[in-house]
Amino acid sequence: QLALVESGGGLVQPGGSLRLSCSASGFSLEYYAVGWFRQAPGKAREKVSCINSWGDTTESADSVKGRFTISKDNAKNTVFLQMNSLKPEDTAVYYCNAVTLNRAYWGQGTQVTVSP
Repeated sequence: QLALVESGGGLVQPGGSLRLSCSASGFSLEYYAVGWFRQAPGKAREKVSCINSWGDTTESADSVKGRFTISKDNAKNTVFLQMNSLKPEDTAVYYCNAVTLNRAYWGQGTQVTVSP
């Protein structure tokens, strides 16, 4: 079965850290660019960070630059999102998306809640 599975979400206080994981099953992420997106209640889904298939080029939204880091471990078939200095406005469901020339997969999402 082809699937992306996110994990690592949870409840954290402002200023805290979380590391999200996006693991693929049934296919190799080596050939896919991967992005992390998030969607807060009542808001549109937005792209947070993305990384190319080789894992050497990344982009991040201005709102998370300097705080979030995306990385790719092709040996583990996993993409990570290290989130530091978390703010209440980072609260959302976080999704990963893997894309190649003619295929795209979404995970089911993991909830991140930043609250005192």
